[in-house]
This record gives sequence, structure tokens and C-alpha cells, in this order.
Amino acid sequence: MAGEDLVELKFRLFDGSDIGPNKYNPTTTVGSLKEVIVSQWPQDKPNGPRTINDVKLINAGRILENNRSLAESRVPVGEFPGGVITMHVVVQPSLSDKNNEKLLANSPKNRCTCSIL
Repeated sequence: MAGEDLVELKFRLFDGSDIGPNKYNPTTTVGSLKEVIVSQWPQDKPNGPRTINDVKLINAGRILENNRSLAESRVPVGEFPGGVITMHVVVQPSLSDKNNEKLLANSPKNRCTCSIL
């Protein structure tokens, strides 16, 4: 495959630091990109993702789906010759973790009540 057909991506983390840039084939799935992010997550950063389900990738204001390729997700391929596309990474741990369940159970409920006098 020719080098021009590859998409150069970097992943912007919550603190403004980046993972990458690296080049990927347009047929690479979003799930595969998330695996790269989980494996390359900086050790000094708190609250890192444990699985790909903890990671959301955002490109051009859209959350990308795991089973779709870069091309299917309409990531611009070849539109920016020599340019790097930045995707934003949001880490959202799943709520199925036992510790998170305890935190949710013990947290005060934000409920609105109205009284008509």
C-alpha cells in the first residue's frame, strides 16, 4: 500500500497531551485504534482506561463506533496531504465495576422537589 493512502492520526488526551501521531490504514477499525490508546496510555496519567469500552473517540464532533473502519466513519482520507488529524479521547469507565456501584449507591441523589404554597 502506498504511503499516501495512510491516515495520520494523533489522539488528544484530557490534559492536552497527545498519543501519536502514527499512520493507519483507512480500513483500520475504531476498536483497533482504542486498543492502541489503551496500550500506549501514559503511566503517569491518572484514571487511565482499562478496556476499549472505557474509551470514546471523537472526530469532527461525532463519537466513533468500535465496529466501523476509519473510512466508514468518514475520517478524511487524503484530504490533508501531510496533515495530521486530531481525535479527542474521552475516558469513561464502565459503571459495572463493583467500586463504582458502591459509589453510586452511597452518593446523594440529586432530586428536585417542588412545593406549591
